[in-house]
Amino acid sequence: MEFVNTRGPESGEPDLRVKIGSLELANPVMTASGTFGYASEFEELMNLQKLGAVIVKGISLEPRPGNPPPRIVETACGMLNAIGLQNVGVDRFITEKMPYLHGLNVPVIVNILGGSIEEYREITKRLEGVPGVAGIEVNISCPNVKEGGVAFGGDPKMAAAVTTAVKEVCSVPVIVKLSPNVTDIKEMAYAVQEGGADSISLINTLIGMAIDLKKKRPELANVIGGLSGPAIKPVALRMVFDASQVVSIPLIGIGGIESAEDALEFMLAGASAVQVGTANFVNPRASEDVVDGIREYVLEEKLDSVREMIGGLRLDWIR
Repeated sequence: MEFVNTRGPESGEPDLRVKIGSLELANPVMTASGTFGYASEFEELMNLQKLGAVIVKGISLEPRPGNPPPRIVETACGMLNAIGLQNVGVDRFITEKMPYLHGLNVPVIVNILGGSIEEYREITKRLEGVPGVAGIEVNISCPNVKEGGVAFGGDPKMAAAVTTAVKEVCSVPVIVKLSPNVTDIKEMAYAVQEGGADSISLINTLIGMAIDLKKKRPELANVIGGLSGPAIKPVALRMVFDASQVVSIPLIGIGGIESAEDALEFMLAGASAVQVGTANFVNPRASEDVVDGIREYVLEEKLDSVREMIGGLRLDWIR
């Protein structure tokens, strides 16, 4: 799949291109699923064509109403959410959302979720061949639903089985999104690589809760939610680094990325690309700002390519 916004040395611009499986991105910055709607919500706030890729809300086989409110609460250095994967369902997504997304001429990666392996497979089959779909991100890591998701994300054998099932019916790169709420992230990363994943994105949110002291009740109607934002960045960095030690496929770092400096730290830790999530709620131009900041860094450091940053963490000074 070719995109006209691909930039490189021939354009006189710094080379920010990265590859996720067979998919080449103009730069390493994507939007994180669930924080960017279906992209049209941001069209008047930023230049969508500057993104490396758009990852849309998680899509299920049937429409989902999500969890009852309140579903979001601000916490120290982060946000706790329990949206419950509200979405329009795969059929309405294809007919109502994809034509607009395809027109952006930016790679669109569709995040999918299911309650069974067969559901994941069926959603993928319906998305196969839809114009503009450049990749599939398999969400096996959401903590805010009672079925599927987190159950697959906590069991290496089930995670690998879901990955294989999706790969069997998919011709575009398959990214598997991992949960941090596991004992050993290395084991999970290796399992989905063996299952056939083209890439791994990590991490999803950490399970947390908040309590209203005056009302003596949980802040969220779902009681627990997923913690995101700057508070989880050190955890995410560590997990990207750990995963990079055991897999050879590209990693996509997620977790508290608000600036180009944040993004470049993830790349040094082993990520080939990054996703900007919670920062979009604070600064709708956050993703675009990260792209601009990476470009400036590559120029200032006189790098041949941003790819030089991937896995470039120096450990040789440690005795």
